Formats: sequence, structure tokens, C-alpha cells
Amino acid sequence: MLNLVDSLKAAAEPTRLRILSLCAGGELAVSEITQILGQSQPRVSRHLKILADAGLLIPMREGNWTFYRLERSENPVAAAVLTLIPADDPILTQDQARLAEVRERRRTEAETYFNTHAQSWDAIRRLHIDASQVEAMLLRQVPDGAFDSLLDVGTGTGEVLALLAPRVQQAIGLDISRDMLAVARDRITGAGLSYVSLRLGDMYALPVPDHSVDLVTVHLVLHFADVPERVVAEAARVLRPGGRIIVVDFAQHTREELRTRHAHRRLGFTEAEVGDWFAQCGLQMTRGEALPGDPLTVMVWTADHATADTRRLTRNRVAASPWI
Repeated sequence: MLNLVDSLKAAAEPTRLRILSLCAGGELAVSEITQILGQSQPRVSRHLKILADAGLLIPMREGNWTFYRLERSENPVAAAVLTLIPADDPILTQDQARLAEVRERRRTEAETYFNTHAQSWDAIRRLHIDASQVEAMLLRQVPDGAFDSLLDVGTGTGEVLALLAPRVQQAIGLDISRDMLAVARDRITGAGLSYVSLRLGDMYALPVPDHSVDLVTVHLVLHFADVPERVVAEAARVLRPGGRIIVVDFAQHTREELRTRHAHRRLGFTEAEVGDWFAQCGLQMTRGEALPGDPLTVMVWTADHATADTRRLTRNRVAASPWI
């Protein structure tokens, strides 16, 4: 049961209030919080334990890293306290600026990694999975003619885009890496898919109008994301009623070396975690299928917005939306 007094006491200490403010924007690793606050890791860890014990933060252990995120559903104290902080508080403003620097540095490092590996990206993606199994499952989830429009988030070299584009009338592949898009463009052109568009863009701010896409695919992308739930929320924003999102990613694992060798931010996800992100966006998970590999298991999670009947009723009304 929530102890209101303990929660308020935990939140009242200045450093812990700063930590709550930082975690309000998404989950952070202990090392990142330490870097932003400029305090020792043992000191920060003590503050984090107090906040977690008070039910204000949720710790998530992944390999050698622990991430913390704000508890919003079971304990509303943290969110309520944060609304009382002046928007111009100088210390918290400085913390947010440092947080932005940390995220920008990570974004730059990831972009550099993707650009460096663009030519070998397809081979890297196949290191831990049987790509043919994933492709077969995607094709089963996307019957020919069932969807008019496709947005492939983090399209990379356009592998999934080229696979599914023949089953829709319009398609966009979006990626942060120019070098990846150059490889994807060659693939799409070679396949004669003249109606497919490739765009440089951010998965946290998709350059697509609200409720304008029938199908969104997010293939082996979320484990690179700082805030994966925001990627899911953006995908949900652009979905039409009756639309579908398909997320392909790793089940939770302990292969710590992937953080340094291949720039992975997260070591996979649980079905409960992904299902919760879907539910928060008004999406209903319809299936989750596992493809065991060596040593990793790939999951294919599918969620729908409203019903198939709704999609058929709304398709004619919005199909002409100028989203490409």
C-alpha cells in the first residue's frame, strides 16, 4: 500500500527531487544520472534506492546496467510534486540542459555507428537471427492488399521496406543515417518500387501527419532507443483507426557486449513491457510470437488500433491524405 508520508519525505530532498525531474522525461541509466548530477555513483545510488523503496522510481536491471523510470500508475506522488516546481528553477534547468547534451551525444554516436556499418548492415542484422523466419512472419501479418500505406521506422538499408512495399500502395522508409538511406535507395530503385519514398528523420518526431498511415513497422530498432516507449507512442500517433503496428525486436537477454560492439541501448524487452507501451497508446496487442535463435530470441509483437472493420470503413475517406 502506498505510504504517502514516506513518498513525500523521499521526494523532499533536493538531489532526489532533481533525479525525479530527470526521470520524468524517460528512463535513465545510473551512470547517466551520475554524470548529469556531477555526484559520485555511490551517493547517487543511495538516493535512487530511497526513491525506489518509496515507490517513486521503478528500477529495471539489464545486464550490468540498471535503468530507472518514474512510477506514474501506482504512485502519483512523484508526478504531482513535479507539477509544483517552477518552470524556471535554475538547477533543474541546468540538469535538463545536461540531459539534452547526454542524449545528443548518444544520438551522434549511434548515427556514426550506423553510417560506418551501412554497407554491412544486413549481415550484422543476421548475426543472431534467421532473417527468413522473420520475413515469413511479417508477410503473414501483412496480407496482400490489407493495408494501403506503410511507414517503416528506422528502415536502415530498406530490407523490410522492400519486402512489404509490394503489398501496399504507398510506403515511406525513415532513418537517421544518410548512408543507410543511400543503400536503401539503391535497393528500392533496383526493385522498381517507384512509389516508395525515403526520408531522413527522427523516430521520436515522425514527419507524418496524425492518423495517416495504415501500417507501421519497427524492425530491430527499439533496442537502440533512449526512450523506446516514445517511439511506440509516435507510431501510434500516425496510425489510422484500424491501423496496425508490428514491432520486431529481441526478447530480454544478458549479452552485455552488444552495448559496446553494436551500440545497443537496451538488452531486449519483455512482452509485458511492450504490451504496456501499446496499452498506454490505446493499442491492443493481438499477438506476440517468439523466434528462438542462437543466442538471442527475436520477438514479433503486433498491435492494432480499433478494428479491421473500422479500417475498411475509414480507408476510402482518408486514403487520399497527402502523407508522402
